[in-house]
Amino acid sequence: MASNQGSVSAVARIAFLTADVVVDSLPPPPSLSEFSQKYSVLSRTSTHKPRIISSPFGSDPGSTIIRNTANLTSFTASASSQVLTRLVLHLGEISTLPVVLHLAVQDDLSDVLLLRSAIPFFLLSTTAQQAHDNALLAARLARIERKAVVHAFYAVSQDESPDEVPEEKILPFLLSGKRPMTPRTPSNGHVTLQNGVQTNGTNGHTNGHTNGYSNGQSSNTQSEDDQGATDLFKAYETVALDTLALVRRPLRPLVSHGSSEPHTVILTLGKADLPSDAEGVSIVSISLAKPLQPSRLLQVIPPSATRVIVLEQVYRWHSRWTPIYLDVISALQQRSSEQGLVIQSGILGESSQVQVPDILQLIQKSISAPTSRLLLGEVPASQTATDNLPHVPKHEAAYTKILAHLFSERLEIENSPYLVASQGEIATTPEYALGRVRGQLESRAELVNSVQALLHDADLDTELHSLLSKWVLAKDDVVKSGTLGKAIVDNLESAPVDHPAVNRILTLREFFQSRSRWIIGSDAWSYDLGSSGLHHAIASGLNVNILILDTLPYSSRNTVDPHRRKHDVGLYAMNHGDVFVASVAVFSSYAQVLQAITEADRFDGPSVVLAYLPYQSEDAPALDVLKETKLAVDSGYWPLYRWDPSKEQAGKEPFSLDSDAVKNDLKQFLDRQNHLSQLARSTPQMAAELVSSLGETVKEARKKRAQDSYKALLSSLDAPPLLILYASDGGAAEKKAKRLENRAKARGLSTTIATLDSYTLETLGEEEHVVFVTSTAGQGEPPQNGRTFFKSLNAAALRGDQLLTKVRYSVFAMGDSHYWPRAEDVHYYNKPGRDLDARLEKLGAERIVTLGLGDDQDADGSETGYKLWEPLVWKALGVDSVEVTEAEPEPITNEHIKAASGYLRGTIAEGLEDFSTGGLAASDGQLTKFHGIYQQDDRDIREEREAQGVEPAFSFMIRVRMPGGVCNPIQWLQMDQIADEHGSGTFKITTRQTFQFHGVIKRHLKPAIQDINRVLLDTLAACGDVNRNVICSSIPTMSKLHEQVYNFAKEVSEHLVPRTTAYHEIWLDKKLVAGEALKDFEPLYGEFYLPRKFKVAVAVPPTNDVDVFANDLGFIAIVGDDGELQGFNVAIGGGMGVTHGNKKTYPRIGSLIGFCTPEQGKYVAEKIMLVQRDHGNRADRKNARLKYTVDRMGLDVYKAEVEKLLGYSLGPNRPYAFDRNVDDFGWHTGSDGKHHFTAFIENGRIADEPGKEFKTGLREIAKVHKGTFRCTANQHLLISDVADENLDEIKGLLRKYKLDNLEFSGLRLSSSACVAFPTCGLAMAESERYLPILIDKVEKICEENGLRHDSIVMRMTGCPNGCARPYIAEVAFVGKAPGNYAMLLGGGYYGQRLNKIYRESVTEPEILAILRPMIKRYALERLDGERFGDFTIRAGYIAPTTEGRLWYEHSGGEGVNREGAAVEIAAAA
Repeated sequence: MASNQGSVSAVARIAFLTADVVVDSLPPPPSLSEFSQKYSVLSRTSTHKPRIISSPFGSDPGSTIIRNTANLTSFTASASSQVLTRLVLHLGEISTLPVVLHLAVQDDLSDVLLLRSAIPFFLLSTTAQQAHDNALLAARLARIERKAVVHAFYAVSQDESPDEVPEEKILPFLLSGKRPMTPRTPSNGHVTLQNGVQTNGTNGHTNGHTNGYSNGQSSNTQSEDDQGATDLFKAYETVALDTLALVRRPLRPLVSHGSSEPHTVILTLGKADLPSDAEGVSIVSISLAKPLQPSRLLQVIPPSATRVIVLEQVYRWHSRWTPIYLDVISALQQRSSEQGLVIQSGILGESSQVQVPDILQLIQKSISAPTSRLLLGEVPASQTATDNLPHVPKHEAAYTKILAHLFSERLEIENSPYLVASQGEIATTPEYALGRVRGQLESRAELVNSVQALLHDADLDTELHSLLSKWVLAKDDVVKSGTLGKAIVDNLESAPVDHPAVNRILTLREFFQSRSRWIIGSDAWSYDLGSSGLHHAIASGLNVNILILDTLPYSSRNTVDPHRRKHDVGLYAMNHGDVFVASVAVFSSYAQVLQAITEADRFDGPSVVLAYLPYQSEDAPALDVLKETKLAVDSGYWPLYRWDPSKEQAGKEPFSLDSDAVKNDLKQFLDRQNHLSQLARSTPQMAAELVSSLGETVKEARKKRAQDSYKALLSSLDAPPLLILYASDGGAAEKKAKRLENRAKARGLSTTIATLDSYTLETLGEEEHVVFVTSTAGQGEPPQNGRTFFKSLNAAALRGDQLLTKVRYSVFAMGDSHYWPRAEDVHYYNKPGRDLDARLEKLGAERIVTLGLGDDQDADGSETGYKLWEPLVWKALGVDSVEVTEAEPEPITNEHIKAASGYLRGTIAEGLEDFSTGGLAASDGQLTKFHGIYQQDDRDIREEREAQGVEPAFSFMIRVRMPGGVCNPIQWLQMDQIADEHGSGTFKITTRQTFQFHGVIKRHLKPAIQDINRVLLDTLAACGDVNRNVICSSIPTMSKLHEQVYNFAKEVSEHLVPRTTAYHEIWLDKKLVAGEALKDFEPLYGEFYLPRKFKVAVAVPPTNDVDVFANDLGFIAIVGDDGELQGFNVAIGGGMGVTHGNKKTYPRIGSLIGFCTPEQGKYVAEKIMLVQRDHGNRADRKNARLKYTVDRMGLDVYKAEVEKLLGYSLGPNRPYAFDRNVDDFGWHTGSDGKHHFTAFIENGRIADEPGKEFKTGLREIAKVHKGTFRCTANQHLLISDVADENLDEIKGLLRKYKLDNLEFSGLRLSSSACVAFPTCGLAMAESERYLPILIDKVEKICEENGLRHDSIVMRMTGCPNGCARPYIAEVAFVGKAPGNYAMLLGGGYYGQRLNKIYRESVTEPEILAILRPMIKRYALERLDGERFGDFTIRAGYIAPTTEGRLWYEHSGGEGVNREGAAVEIAAAA
């Protein structure tokens, strides 16, 4: 071998000095190992003495490495297919060991790249100096991360002498501690920031930029960068920095030179000596081939580039598409489709003579011949020989070339098309191929017998006898069988032996070599398994391998018979029990294909390899094949696996799942739900047996039997038994039913209570006295826990069944007669109760008391009707004369729960440990609100799960407390990570200027809250009967003023936050001192806290973006002529919540009570809150908000109470003016010179959607942003405090992810919606998911009338609680039932006036029919500067609302626009 000792010597030295064990793979004799010569010298001169193990040529180096693992193992070898293919079988095990594979290459990377897919790290060095430095890096990386590293390097001659690190510095470098990551590195690979700055410069570059543009600045996104790869890259970066400190030379994963704004980017993998002065061309050299993150590739390809050429030094790559080319295709596929970026692959030849004209010629050829593989430089002649493969379809060559590469001369394709010429078309059939295999194996068996017969010849030559004996022992060895066979034939031919077996041996000489026999299957092979050749091959027991190609694209899977899919063969073969089976996909995992094929060859018996290669035609482009493969594998349609029954005999697991996507889904599934919880949900009866002991079951059965016997005795001796069945969504009907139960028991009745759905009609038919209590849901529908019963009831009534002839019954129904005011909708009033009463009678039941009707519109609500109905029930049951002396138990209310909670502890901690259910106890569900958590369930599947008999799909919403809505980039990244790791993958900016996570399951609650606290945020008091998140105006142009009001908002929030330690105990594991010696004390709230929630907002005129009058307490900033904050006007009594049909509830806007200074502000807030604490209505939560307290006490009285507590009077109100409550979108420059961009985030949802990867984009911005983020109360986002020097970078990212797109209608920019379905438990209709669809249609009406850019404030909520502040919008829709909304008009444009109900109930067609003429009239008749809400009042559509208590007056429209007026006019005519 040529003397190329420069880089080899340098790498051998590092391998020797860093490792505990060195495994050196020897070349074939008589060649000597270049590495071993260096080891011999070092053994004599170095103080470090590793163990040196030589691995002879032809042996198994992988098993040697595994048997000799240590703190660090170095493997050195000259790269060759013989060595590396033997490593493939062990890559799965080696990849998790601290091993460095130092592989010297000459001029071709084809062999070493076989390892890239399975080993975590792959480094490439092209110079001796780089090889020396990367060897050091690889050693430390493998030792610290405990993972394997491939270091491939070119064997450079001694002419290049590297600058070597002294031996005494190597060991300290290797053993030094791992560089700490501050702050904590997120587990999903997000870039860690320090003070808002990425710690590692750009792409690991210590020198920042190259040639004027970013050379790989970090921009990994979830859609581009795999989480695991991101973690690996960060590990590489950390070690690269350590190595830099040692060698004082930068180690860059990607090195770019050439044009800064190129039209063509040439990516090279290999030794490339290319000129950098070609105009418009950028050359990028890759030294870190894995992990090669898509985001890094994206960064080195500027927007100016229109063509990317990927050149790789692979002369014998056995697939059409080379590995880096596939990575580039994946990374750029979106950009390629959107910008027309052309991506082509090519071969990088010997490039030392390449000049600029050659590069330009390459580019010209890429344009003129876009489908051909390109070549730059000269390819060594020895590498251009073809593989002499039979012709196969172009794409299928990906697999046949792998076979040729792995087995070369050993390969025997039994149904090769080459056989057709001599043996006819039958030669390609499976039956014929199997016959050939059988004949070959029989011939080889005959050869073995002949050799053994010759061995019995006593006169046999000693050398020949030795060769024959060795061959018999090594006849299955892939290397020795052929070598020894050739020696035997040469011996017999040179020295003839007189024995009858000799002629037979020479005749059968071709069978000396152990062969790999393969039958390659066509598309039609595996359909008729019972009669096909495939069945015979599986059942034959012959040592034959079958490769079955499935070319059906994933997207076309439904166009064929699903029962005739080829990969069912895998199950068929595994059931046979003695067949090796594998499922592979070359464009998903190349390494897994190699491993599966190699294991199939080694298996002694039939092997079936199912190979996925989806394409419609030979012209299918690479991207299509890649996409189809990815879809199939990631979705689980085509799982990657291996089944080796020989492992089972050895006591090992025979099945190996290789699909990363399936494994990750399985891991996530196991992480989120334990097995018993899942079982409990799917099979409750089985789960009950599993999770409870036999003894406990027996105890429960005995106890129940005793109770039943006792009740039966009471029934026979006393009054008749009573069954109370209820159906309730909101809890009102349930409370009535439970109160009725207590009163029945007090009268001596044996009473049972249950939900309607818990009883079947058959069971109900056995009862005697039954009372039903039901409320009304949606559009006259029964509540959720009664719908199954109602369906059964209706079906039985239609059949005319008489199932309830024994039953005597009465029904009490609850509803709202005003809920459906239109004449055509009146039948919805109490419809479930009316239907139930009629159906029961039809089924033969006897009515004992006439139907009771509870109407929310009555003076006492449903109690008015109930008080008339209940005495009739007691009379019918004969217990009306019973005197009840026992006091009726007081119902449990929120006030009782708070008082008994131990300052918000309850049994939350115990509930978190109970994984038999996904929810918490009802009382704990109320308490967790104080901790910022709401228990919810997926309402999209609630009814389905109820029908299955399993509990709802519980999850939790977490809301962050973040005063003023400001966070830094570190906090943003943490929120992004929490959404991915613990939530639904998205998160929401709320109307309270904070973040909200949905879909968090119980097991993830505590980790999520700990992660929130880790970045100095919390969730305490984000919900509950306390002061909630304090919000303030975003005002991007007034920097100093924003800072002042933001600090004021934080000060108020901290002053009013609860002081209980329960939050820190439960969620952060901080225990009380000395048991419970230290007791909690709430100086402001007391043990009962507030009667209801308390909201505070700070507004800065002229923008009322926080809707200050919609809050319990509002501070309106008063700014002097000098721009300084003077103080605040104080407004109290605002609030949005309403209950449909309950006129005791109404929205209210705040009333001004005076002026305070900034220093007085927090104390004013405190006293206002304390008056509410002491005077608020704790008996009725629907009338507990501060707005009702103000109206009940009177504004002046309330103000006087506040001033009495303050000890001084508030100052007089000062003048101010608002002109809008919408956000100022786009770029603005603050008074301090910093820049701010307000981005439109529709309804606040931070998510990645097709064409709108906002979540990814904001994550990328957070990684480089040095300012802050501000959430707005309209659910949008400001990227704030951008300095001049960072402006272009931020603009570039905004543009890249389309966050700078503000080309929306004024209507859409002014819209807002709450979450509603599927998670909100209070939602009656869609909101967030529906409003954008409605706006699509309404904005067309606006555009038709020239109003596209006119702002009209439109808001929607799924229920009347008003989270999106609908009652001060110009147009609002409040959900009443699915697809049905109350429509409101006339709100003030800047939140200064309440709107009013225009139509009690509208559907989408009605909405559009109402708005179309109204908007047209507005466009034609509006006054100069007149807003839509003002116009609707002036035009007579709706009356103005002057105060909250008068909200219901004149609702339904005015004059001819009044609801029902058209009908009245028509009737009068």
